[in-house]
Amino acid sequence: MSKTIFITGTSTGFGKLTALTLANAGHSVIAGMRNTTGKNAAVAQELSNIANIEVVDVDITNDASVAVAINSVIEKYGKIDVLVNNAAVSGFGLLEGYSLQQFGNMFDVNVYGVLRTYNAVLPFMRKEKNGLIINITTGASGHTLPFMIPYISSKLVVESITEGMQDELSAYGIENVSIQPGVYPTEMNNGSKAGINADKQDIIESYGDDAQNRFNALGAALFGKMAQFDMDPQTIANGILELVNMKKGERPLRLPLDAIAQGTDKEFIEARAQIKKKWLAAYSN
Repeated sequence: MSKTIFITGTSTGFGKLTALTLANAGHSVIAGMRNTTGKNAAVAQELSNIANIEVVDVDITNDASVAVAINSVIEKYGKIDVLVNNAAVSGFGLLEGYSLQQFGNMFDVNVYGVLRTYNAVLPFMRKEKNGLIINITTGASGHTLPFMIPYISSKLVVESITEGMQDELSAYGIENVSIQPGVYPTEMNNGSKAGINADKQDIIESYGDDAQNRFNALGAALFGKMAQFDMDPQTIANGILELVNMKKGERPLRLPLDAIAQGTDKEFIEARAQIKKKWLAAYSN
């Protein structure tokens, strides 16, 4: 059955692929992106030309913009069955090298952007007692890597939001799922999309060449694995389609899609679930 699906961050990468994949599967897709009459005008027109896709201008760092976009879709379609929080920004550098403002900029997109869409869509989903919210997090969903602390921290927060909201919203028929991708060759990783990076140059320089060399080695290892495992971004779009089409009540809380992890991500998810089960049992006695 066709669903009405709102996706953020559809100008590039996972978001664009997901919009195309869901539309081709017969779903009604609202493709959210910024600057639809500016730098993203060409891709906005490209997606608008495709059946089942409507492009909506939305800036997830702006409360009013998110509210207007969500409300306009509700007014036109009468509902939003699925929200896909895909829009995000990456960033690299020493944690000490980030100013608090720069760290906050990361969270404004990756965390507060998610909260803004939740706040805008939940009144309608609760009224309908139905909905699915899919949050794109990261393959490093249970641990943190050096030189990526602000980015991974933001994604860990979204993991926490997803898990907590699954419990808070279950009585209202609203499901929450996080998709945990690994390293994929998208604009976020190939340098063509600007990230929110460490900005305190004096601190960065004070660490010397050793830190830069370790960062370069980590990056080379990650990109080497991406090539070795031939990571295809379509995997994420297909995973989202699978979740959308899945029967309500059968969707997992977390869906890891990271071939590079070679199953360790699934082991971690299962272990964490078992530990939480024991913790809850201990506290309920």
